[in-house]
Amino acid sequence: MKTQCIECKGKGLCGRTRCPILEKFRATAKYSPQKQGGKTIFGASPPAIFVGRYGYPEISAGPMIPPLLESDEAAKLEDPHALLGMGIDDIIQKRCQLVRANTTVKVKQFEKGRLIEKAQEMALSRKPVDTEVLLSKPLKPAQKFDGVLTPMGPAGKMERFEISENPKVPDKVDYLTYDNDVKATDAALELYGHNIGCEHITRLLSIGLLGQERKLVPTRWAITATDDMVGKELTKDLLDYPEIKDIQLYSGGSLGNHFEILLIPRSYSFELLELWMARTVWSADKAWIGQDMEGTSGKKGYSPLAGGYYAARLPVLEKLKSIRKQAAVFAIREITPDYWAPLGVWVVREAARNALSTEPYSFETLEEALMNMKTRINTPFYQWRDKSKLLPYVKEQTTLSRFLP
Repeated sequence: MKTQCIECKGKGLCGRTRCPILEKFRATAKYSPQKQGGKTIFGASPPAIFVGRYGYPEISAGPMIPPLLESDEAAKLEDPHALLGMGIDDIIQKRCQLVRANTTVKVKQFEKGRLIEKAQEMALSRKPVDTEVLLSKPLKPAQKFDGVLTPMGPAGKMERFEISENPKVPDKVDYLTYDNDVKATDAALELYGHNIGCEHITRLLSIGLLGQERKLVPTRWAITATDDMVGKELTKDLLDYPEIKDIQLYSGGSLGNHFEILLIPRSYSFELLELWMARTVWSADKAWIGQDMEGTSGKKGYSPLAGGYYAARLPVLEKLKSIRKQAAVFAIREITPDYWAPLGVWVVREAARNALSTEPYSFETLEEALMNMKTRINTPFYQWRDKSKLLPYVKEQTTLSRFLP
């Protein structure tokens, strides 16, 4: 059961209608409505959008609004860099002030709804937008936790939704969201190339503003799709780069997620091991190790690592592009008991970026690098070494560089 919990992360694979682990966090999270019994919610949306997946293709979608926060504070709720500066308790407390105002809509017929049109208008913005929502009935305290999504507050059906100011829309966002001839993948990549963040791209994709045949995409799917699309494009570029010359090791992390990222002079491949220590959010009293990888031809199939895999891969590919090199990448993400509540895969992405921002260690041999890695990893060396499929291949593979002076 414990292994299934880690693989599931609240998706309901056990058949239960409610995940007991997530229910524990819902019961302990705090939320204070703006007005007890009030149906009108006014505040600055970060901006934030939520599109659900239950009942697909007929789902709930709409804006998220924190009625208790000023504009500057609201902006932090969708900013990974700002969230990294908080503790887990603080992240949960602030994020659970986001009210999820929604309406029920079919994913391919959303364009007929004025409420979704307003949500789309808000989603374009790069800065918080003052909004007002009238709900069908007063809110009740409730929270949403998920293995992929960032925590959120209570949900309510909206009857009216108004925007009180003009959204601040980047020119490239404005251009690509109004161009129905550009494929969603191409639009996402062009936005990324113009320094539009993954959170903004995910928001646009989720609320049906990208692509030729537009539809709403559940937020959790849009997050993984964005990381995957951008990552695949970066992979194409780096296959033309020369291999790195030395074995390099980056180490670091954040919020109970520790990364060791090893770059080995070989053609590109990427392997991620997830080491869930006992007493972390999903593993309870037993540890668990997961593995997934890809070569130059890309990743095939689906694994329990899914969203976390693509989130960890993206910063690595960004790093390789910045140094214009390719390498075989062996990455370890060890989740410690300090990560006691699910915060979403943005933590994985940002923890990996933190590790890659440090000065790397350099080694002459793979064994020296692995011995150094194990000094900072709590999980026994033999357990994670034997799970790797990349390390045996690297050790056995002979390269031309061995015969060159």
